[in-house]
Amino acid sequence: MIFPDEYKHVGVTKSSCPGTEEPIYFLTDYLIAEKENPQTGGSEYAVYHVKKNGEGLLRKVEALETIASGEEIVKYDRELNIKDRTLLIETAGRLCAGKVNTVIFTGVDRHVTFVHKPDPSSILELEILDVAPPYPSWLSLVVRRLEASGIFGDLQVKFIEKVINLRQFEGKNTVFPCSASGLEGKCLDSDVLTENGHLLVGCEISKTLFEMRFPQLEYSFVNICPFKSEIVVPSKSFITRCCRSENSGFVSISGFDGAVVHWGASEYQVAEAIRNLVNSLKLRSEDSNTQP
Repeated sequence: MIFPDEYKHVGVTKSSCPGTEEPIYFLTDYLIAEKENPQTGGSEYAVYHVKKNGEGLLRKVEALETIASGEEIVKYDRELNIKDRTLLIETAGRLCAGKVNTVIFTGVDRHVTFVHKPDPSSILELEILDVAPPYPSWLSLVVRRLEASGIFGDLQVKFIEKVINLRQFEGKNTVFPCSASGLEGKCLDSDVLTENGHLLVGCEISKTLFEMRFPQLEYSFVNICPFKSEIVVPSKSFITRCCRSENSGFVSISGFDGAVVHWGASEYQVAEAIRNLVNSLKLRSEDSNTQP
């Protein structure tokens, strides 16, 4: 796959036959040439890799290497957020078929870039690991809202939700940590328990509170803390949350690397955790690829 890191590295020319005579802007690593197709009356494109040398704003072109041309290229007919790399790779993947292997995109700011031979496997998948209700889960809601803002566009990342439905444990003898969830059962923050045999669904903090409030009662326990749970378990790299602030940061659970934010983290803290996680994962991947 060829996908320029920044659209500032992509130049555009109306010359039907660009050559090496004219100098080129120093940032231009790729050149898109547009010319009229006399048969269709529309535009036809060619994409080149630019080899250049020299110093200053304008450089001498040594060679133009053709990446794709003619029927190999289509131009997407709508303006997109071309800083969203995942969006462009997935869109190009749907359009590349038959002879087509390259898609040119125009941004809402009229800048241009392209994707050649899109590779969906280059998109990093992160799991949103959380529990619900409420729906959507708090972490899913925050991550999706941040994603829609474009803040993760440059990371080339895609989010997959793994949200555990706690309604499966509802019942008159079930105890949940907080009444705010709206789950049917009893709640540690509002109910007084007098009988044995309850099922507590919560984390280690919930377990400690239960035993402090009702030390004489026997009960069973389902742990939903991602660090110790048998049901809230990641299946790939992940972002999750924990009620203990000391657990926040870069962690490994069940053999998968991930990031943990506090239960009440702000959107800024969630965004920062995801960016740090992705950068750490990429560094590890690069290091492993360079090792003999």
